[in-house]
Amino acid sequence: MIRALGGATIFAPVGRATLGLGMTQIIGWGTTFLMPSVLGRQIGDELGMPSELVFAGITVMFGVGALFAPRIGRLMDRTGPRLVMASGSLAYALSLAVLAFCQGPIVYLLAWAGMGIASTLALNTPSSIALAQVAGPRARQAIAVLAIIGGFASTVFWPVGGALVGFFGWRGTVLIYAAMHLLVCMPIHFIALPKTAPAASHAAASPAAGGGLPAEERSRAFLLLNVTLSLGAFVFTGFIIHVIEILRGLGHPPASALFLASLIGPSQVGIRIIELVFGHRYSFMTSAVMGSAMLPFGLGLMLIDGSNSAIALVCILAYGISNGLKAVQRATLPLALFGRGQFGAYMGRLALPQGILSASAPTVLAAVLDRFGASGALWVAFAFGTISFVAMILLARRSRTIR
Repeated sequence: MIRALGGATIFAPVGRATLGLGMTQIIGWGTTFLMPSVLGRQIGDELGMPSELVFAGITVMFGVGALFAPRIGRLMDRTGPRLVMASGSLAYALSLAVLAFCQGPIVYLLAWAGMGIASTLALNTPSSIALAQVAGPRARQAIAVLAIIGGFASTVFWPVGGALVGFFGWRGTVLIYAAMHLLVCMPIHFIALPKTAPAASHAAASPAAGGGLPAEERSRAFLLLNVTLSLGAFVFTGFIIHVIEILRGLGHPPASALFLASLIGPSQVGIRIIELVFGHRYSFMTSAVMGSAMLPFGLGLMLIDGSNSAIALVCILAYGISNGLKAVQRATLPLALFGRGQFGAYMGRLALPQGILSASAPTVLAAVLDRFGASGALWVAFAFGTISFVAMILLARRSRTIR
């Protein structure tokens, strides 16, 4: 990974920012999006809330975050990442503290709304913008390394959360999570990130600057990119939350369903490492098309015979590969297509529809599961994944010069 950053060490600005933001990504995802998977049952039992309402917090977080994302992207272009992301860490700490002391659904959901604002300031999109500003020409490699590190969030926080809740209960665990943002993430943002946006970012502030497609091609390319990333985000967010239930609905025993679902993480990280090491040998758009193709390929196979363990395994691996590649491409594709000039603004605009569809995915697929079973949920995911794939093909045809 160090070699992929062009020889940067952890003491150089790029290495320090990449590894520091990787740690904050693990904590950010682990203490929010992944938290109900471990603490949800205890929260629901104590507050008297059904599981649908407990997991609705994730929907609120994505929805609120999407509304603020465009403004935050432009703000980071102007001011730089340090203060914005440190403010996000503080917002996370306060929101998690409110969650730890809540007594009912209203305050519970308000705490998740606060985490939505915090995520817009300090989670995935801001981290990519920050690395684009710090790493400059090495931004693609730095973002790929960041995605690899962030892929360990579930590996770290599912067992950590399970251990903490056994000792401190869910409220004590959430307070510990709040302290992590205050005592670990906030100092990292101050230490690892520049105070202001680098001069190169300001110099590239015009739409035509900073590389990428010609100005006349950008509007159509942006629309296609929006479609492929947003519909992909719907499938990725909804499927991973309900994958165990879908596998069980197809006839897999609980233990087998859990084992198959656990392979998503390793396949995501594995493909990101392969992309980082060998990605220079093939076209960037070729990788993007392959990643988009793997999603309908795997889901289509599962629709044919998802009860077969071998086919289910192929589907899970295909989903993990697709998600692993798209997680990197959500940041690197805009960078390649539009350049570093106004990168934050582009990322913010892309985050709005992605956030809205991600917010709706858990609820929509839950409703489809209840009414039409696992096959119904798979058909919805397959349709969205196929449209995403077609949009990516069209984008690749318009972006043949992008490598």
